[in-house]
Amino acid sequence: MNRSVYITKLASFLPNDPVSNDEMENILGKINNQASKAKPLILRNNQIKTRYYASDKEGNPTHTNTELTKLAVEKLFDKNFRLEDIEVLSCGTTTPDQLLPAHAAMVHGALGGRAVEINSTTGACSAGIQALKFGFLSILSGTASNAVCTGSERFSIWMLAKYFKEEGAKVAQLEGDGIIAFEKDFLRFMLSDGASAALLQDMPNPTGLSLKIEWVEQRSFAHELPACMYAGAIKDASGEFIGWSDLDQDIWTGESVFAIKQDTKLLGDFIVKKGGELLKSLLESKKFDPGRITYLLPHLSSQYFASRIEKEINAIGLGDDLPSSKWFTNLSWVGNVGAASPYLMLDELFNSGKLKKDDQLLLMIPESARFNYAYVLLTVV
Repeated sequence: MNRSVYITKLASFLPNDPVSNDEMENILGKINNQASKAKPLILRNNQIKTRYYASDKEGNPTHTNTELTKLAVEKLFDKNFRLEDIEVLSCGTTTPDQLLPAHAAMVHGALGGRAVEINSTTGACSAGIQALKFGFLSILSGTASNAVCTGSERFSIWMLAKYFKEEGAKVAQLEGDGIIAFEKDFLRFMLSDGASAALLQDMPNPTGLSLKIEWVEQRSFAHELPACMYAGAIKDASGEFIGWSDLDQDIWTGESVFAIKQDTKLLGDFIVKKGGELLKSLLESKKFDPGRITYLLPHLSSQYFASRIEKEINAIGLGDDLPSSKWFTNLSWVGNVGAASPYLMLDELFNSGKLKKDDQLLLMIPESARFNYAYVLLTVV
């Protein structure tokens, strides 16, 4: 039996008002009461102008990750698709509100409705696409006729200055300045909050456009490479990776163990290279025509990588097929929202009025946690 899967609707929820670069530290706070020395360089490279935080101007939380996701999902409902119609709820995030229960269970609990199949994917930027693939395969296999898939993040709560207070004080005693390591400060000015949701169905919209999912492919390179972005762990002096459960409790706060950290050298060395390797492999295995691609939607953590991705695309012979004029990204005004970013780009483009039947979209989703890459091919029908 031949089955197809379609994205028939997309919706997003971005909390509160957009936050400018000048407002960031007023909300996140200043570590050791000092403005970040790294902030100007980071913002100049990433070229993010505004982002969203699930907190008010004083840094008080306004939404949980569960609530952000619920609010995005509820925007999918109309007279043709109600809460009670959901068969599969598949949710991806880097930043669940708790270790247990699973994020999708919490979202289901907040939504209400009826008994449904749930799936939670955790990781980093590709967690949202892993959630999408579960929904895609559920429909493709015939076990469901629809699935609601989400990507969401609440990074800001992890980046508040108060959580670096003890480490900042310790550094001040030892070194006099209280400035935390760049690997921790870096992501405070890169990441933001929001949620987005997609409705997948076994039939296209009877009126209006839909996106047929041709394929969803992802690969992990963890067998080759060490952890690059991580939280709830440290690397010791020898580079050994140690999880929070094997660390004494006083280390948790003294070294900001639960802060999200980034090894920027590893990131620069491998994130673009591995994406090129997988794209070249998919050209051979999927036999798709890159010349048919109307829009490339690259999830960029920073505009710093745009020229490097363009160079890699040229190196594998796709410069004429995927020039930067075909790229669509909303990083500068939405921010880097991790697992939600692919959905947020797709939602904006889908509802822009720019798409027409037979257009093809290629999503590119890198994840630096331990280097996972995903690509999704969609056709407008």
